[in-house]
Amino acid sequence: MLEQVEQKNQVDKKNQEPKKPQKFNVFPKIINGGVAGIIGVACVYPLDMVKTRLQNQPIGPNGERMYTSIADCFRKTIASEGYFGMYRGSAVNIVLITPEKAIKLTANDFFRYHLASDDGVIPLTRATLAGGLAGLFQIVVTTPMELLKIQMQDSGRLAAADRAAGREVKKITALGLTKTLLRERGIFGLYKGVGATGVRDITFSMVYFPLMAWINDQGPRKSDGSGEAVFYWSLIAGLLSGMTSAFMVTPFDVVKTRLQADGEKKFKGIMDCVNRTLKEEGIQAFFKGGLCRIMVLAPLFGIAQMFYFLGVGEKILGIERTKSV
Repeated sequence: MLEQVEQKNQVDKKNQEPKKPQKFNVFPKIINGGVAGIIGVACVYPLDMVKTRLQNQPIGPNGERMYTSIADCFRKTIASEGYFGMYRGSAVNIVLITPEKAIKLTANDFFRYHLASDDGVIPLTRATLAGGLAGLFQIVVTTPMELLKIQMQDSGRLAAADRAAGREVKKITALGLTKTLLRERGIFGLYKGVGATGVRDITFSMVYFPLMAWINDQGPRKSDGSGEAVFYWSLIAGLLSGMTSAFMVTPFDVVKTRLQADGEKKFKGIMDCVNRTLKEEGIQAFFKGGLCRIMVLAPLFGIAQMFYFLGVGEKILGIERTKSV
């Protein structure tokens, strides 16, 4: 009888122990985020290229378009620029995605850790706040990365149009584009469209991270006693959350893409872009490339979240992995 009481007391004591880790290790999280971002982008970049070109293509006076669908854009891009044309601008994205994803995923975990109670519980309002702050922090890297990526991606479409019209086709490189922007506009030239980028990324993160955490908590756990979800459930959680968040912020992404693209149309700001797009193309224009965006972000965040939770950083640094809040 005494033995049973002692076992019960040990169980009760264990259950009363704080679920929140005693310490938040930043460096392994940064490594996890960087690795997750590189692998995710390498997998989905061609779809991101198609999304950008579909969102930014102009409509002719009779409704003619260069690309009629996702498949048509894939086909024409490969025919015109080759398979590696689908990775135009990817070097910039892969180089900058490392700090971008590292900041986004680590910042969310950091703020969740500090906003959670001692027993590891974080209310929805605080989880949403943590996600929004993570989105705010990431735009420092996201804005120049997106600006260079979009102009590199769209340069192929503009080159094809110039070639068809018999005009000279200028070769554009990421380094050359960066130098031009810095020379003509200074460092702030790399932050063109920062307002629209902030609205998109903060809103996305406020939806994505709380939803992903909730879905991730509903799935099966690992058998090692860590309390973490099995890897494939983290993939599913990232896929579903990325899909939902991507669809909700597509209008913001369309505005941001058009502001950052150096194409035929010039916009004075967010409201000018919104008003002119609505007047000239209708409400449906704000969902251009929406399906493709979902096809990009759902697997991107699913793959990234799965690799983030694998704990590569902890293994490299020899640190014991703890369950995230």
